[in-house]
Amino acid sequence: MGYVYVLKIDNKLYLVDNNIFKIDIKLITMTKLRKKTEEIRQFIVANVEKHSKDIASLTAKQFDITRQAVNKHIQTLVKEKALLVTGSTQSRHYSLQPLERWENAYPLDKSLEEHIVWQNDIAPRLGLLPENVMNIWQYGFTEMLNNAIDHSSGEKVEILLIRTAAHCEIMIRDNGEGIFKKIQRILNLTDERQALLELAKGKLTTDPDNHSGEGIFFSSRLFDSFWILSGNVHFDHQQEQEVDWIAENEFPISGTTVSMQLHNNSSRNIKQVFDAFTDEDYSFAKTVVPVRLAQYGHEKLISRSQAKRLLARIERFKIVVFDFEGVETVGQAFADEIFRVFSKQHPDVELRYVNVCKEVEKMISRAGFKI
Repeated sequence: MGYVYVLKIDNKLYLVDNNIFKIDIKLITMTKLRKKTEEIRQFIVANVEKHSKDIASLTAKQFDITRQAVNKHIQTLVKEKALLVTGSTQSRHYSLQPLERWENAYPLDKSLEEHIVWQNDIAPRLGLLPENVMNIWQYGFTEMLNNAIDHSSGEKVEILLIRTAAHCEIMIRDNGEGIFKKIQRILNLTDERQALLELAKGKLTTDPDNHSGEGIFFSSRLFDSFWILSGNVHFDHQQEQEVDWIAENEFPISGTTVSMQLHNNSSRNIKQVFDAFTDEDYSFAKTVVPVRLAQYGHEKLISRSQAKRLLARIERFKIVVFDFEGVETVGQAFADEIFRVFSKQHPDVELRYVNVCKEVEKMISRAGFKI
């Protein structure tokens, strides 16, 4: 037996054998090194797509280590097929290499069940992801596939799954009528873009007896990237920017394509997102209305009719947040219709606004509205 030491921990004295003490110190040191190694490699994987050429220098600066040390980590990731290297020494750059790429097509008939596809084909291919991440994927995937099954009126649906060391992406594409065209037709709307605006608000479904109209709203806020491509319209929600984008397709796309992407180590969880938009009895009580989706082309938001288009169905919510991101100006009539007329007619609906520039806020103030 080696020397015996007396250690004081939390005001208690312990007798520790010297040999055991040495072993413990060695284990602690190894654990710290492994943790540091994992942190460095996770940083490389998380940032390589935006820094394909300078990832080594970026990582060296972040962790205050040499580029030679970083290159060892990069080479390990290349050997593990997490990273793909291309180019010569002078123009070398790195990218994420798919660890899994899988696709399949299914007939859209009554025999197709989204939870069976999830259990048998999707979940096993996502790998060992954290529980919160798997829960998000299960919710988003089953909701979007169910939409294709119940609403698309198509004959088949195709699913593509791509998994890298950093994130996973799943695309679901059907050959049906198209989500925006169907909403436009059933609700008798004038434009596919108006259908998108209604969809972005939430609580919209073409089959109210069987669906709540919440799936797309919550899915778009659960994933890092969520977009829908259908007909003449491309809807894109990027969580990092917390903003919805709309673009017009030069060539109309048949059917509907939905894409969802999420980082493998995301800290987001379903409860966190649902709590932000539900009240005490867990009802869908709050919505965020992206005002810029009411702008078609280069038109300005100036008229009462445009405001009424934006206000459609929002009386169904207790709290409505108007997000003016990307809106540089509004007309007096537009602001008055929302923040005076509607507010007076619906005192039980709490109106809020965010991301306003001075010009827009001045018009809201002229309407006599105060938060």
